[in-house]
Amino acid sequence: MRAELGPADQGVAIHCAKALTVDGEDRIFAPATILVKNNKIVYVGARATPPQGYEVLDASGLWASPGMVELHSHIHSGGFGDTNDMVVPINCDFRAMTALRPGNPLIRRACAGGVTTLYGIPGSGTSMSGFGLIYKSKVDATFEECVVAEVGGLKVAQSYNPERGAGDLGQTRAGLSWILEDAADRAKTLRASGVEDLAHENLGKVMTRELPVLIHCAGSDGFAAAARMWQVKYGTRCVLSHGCFDAHATAPYIVGAGAPVNAGPRTVDVFSTRDGRITGTAAKYLAAGAKDLSLNTDSPVMPQEELFLQGAMSARYGADDYLMLRGCTIAPARVFGLDDRVGSLEVGKDADIVLHNGSPLDPRARVERVYIDGVLQYDRQRDGQWF
Repeated sequence: MRAELGPADQGVAIHCAKALTVDGEDRIFAPATILVKNNKIVYVGARATPPQGYEVLDASGLWASPGMVELHSHIHSGGFGDTNDMVVPINCDFRAMTALRPGNPLIRRACAGGVTTLYGIPGSGTSMSGFGLIYKSKVDATFEECVVAEVGGLKVAQSYNPERGAGDLGQTRAGLSWILEDAADRAKTLRASGVEDLAHENLGKVMTRELPVLIHCAGSDGFAAAARMWQVKYGTRCVLSHGCFDAHATAPYIVGAGAPVNAGPRTVDVFSTRDGRITGTAAKYLAAGAKDLSLNTDSPVMPQEELFLQGAMSARYGADDYLMLRGCTIAPARVFGLDDRVGSLEVGKDADIVLHNGSPLDPRARVERVYIDGVLQYDRQRDGQWF
């Protein structure tokens, strides 16, 4: 795909050994050229001569891939504690955006690992934890310069962590379901009636599919319950996160219901098997027909810079390696409605480009340079190893 290539005032041409576009056609160019102008990709394809005025960057020994996208991250505060409000079990008016510390050390490490877009969310201490923000891992930026969406989606925790001992209805799984449905129904009614209610405004947008919802649910019981509630009953833009332990046993139902899966941080299941075998969970979801399967680190549960390793280990235990690259790039972007800007190397998208000295999912390879919005954020030779 080629855009009009004319004289550029802010043009950069990257000549590289291979470009993995991870686009709709899954095109791979070797050798390749990527042209960037005014923070956007204007050409990606076979090696080409750039127009006059473009700065030429020689990356002839490196592979280019899109910046990775993480949908389940808690590093935005820089390690100053997770953002939870534990007073009540439903916090649909809570925001994670005020905890963001742009360019903090954990974000810098994410950048150096090739993770360029993150969904920073509240913790899982309550049933409806609040709304997260979508931001980029720029290393020296203001809030406005790195934030893509101050309100990027809702975070729900439907099992395990939010099961409270405070005596309220959230103490049981049935109670969790009741208070979640009660809040969802109230927000839906208020939205439909046109009543302005600041506490339920964004939850109302979830109910009308204007915003997505990420749901923390680990085991088979929670996974199925989340799909029934948020996909089958309410028809929201839900994404089921975790799916560890034995949740893969419900994969045919989850896939049939049409609920996307964001698997991790555990990429294998050794708990629910009786013969000691290790089960690769991503492979199980793919075998059931899962589309747009994405992966997560739940950072800092797993280091954010090791999102690529989630793909590598999932491939090691039976998943297709290119699908796992998609699971770290375009798949999470698509299910969260970000694929018009990030997740692939395509004309018109943000110039979030990662250069590696090998395959992006090869643990022996390393990230050499990271560009976000066309600006160099990390250079291994210049900056050294940040982790």
